Amino acid sequence: MAVRRLNHAVLYVRDLAASVDFYTDALGLEVRMHIPGRAAFVRAPGSANDHDLGMFEVPHGQVPHGPYIGLYHLAWEVGTLAELADTRDRLARRGALVGASDHKVSKSLYAKDPSGIEFEVMWRVPADAWEQELAGGEMIAPLDLESEIARWGDGLVTGAAAGSIT
Repeated sequence: MAVRRLNHAVLYVRDLAASVDFYTDALGLEVRMHIPGRAAFVRAPGSANDHDLGMFEVPHGQVPHGPYIGLYHLAWEVGTLAELADTRDRLARRGALVGASDHKVSKSLYAKDPSGIEFEVMWRVPADAWEQELAGGEMIAPLDLESEIARWGDGLVTGAAAGSIT
């Protein structure tokens, strides 16, 4: 999965090794720097960023700089529904998938990493269809990914991956 429209984020995590394993396996991120027990910096394949995600370990019993472990939440954008389906399968295999929603202009998966930090992986509907998508019905509905793939196709590239600036 290639990260879209997110420069980087930093998380405080309880188990750095488990978090690195999770993000590299479930989302396909690559390790750029790893200081065992202290910090890791990872990025998406092909990213121009030095890192897309930094993680600092906070051992049990210690308090991070903020009031809690983690950040709620990050949204990672994928370019195609095929990538979203692949990500869904990888997250489900790891027992990390906790939800899926249709937000009209985006189709979203929700998951939790080993520290319990929730994040979103989403695909954006083509911008020229947003007005029509928002015309009726509930703003948030359960996601039927197979129906969305049948409707839009699995290879339609949208969002930052398509070069748009919306």
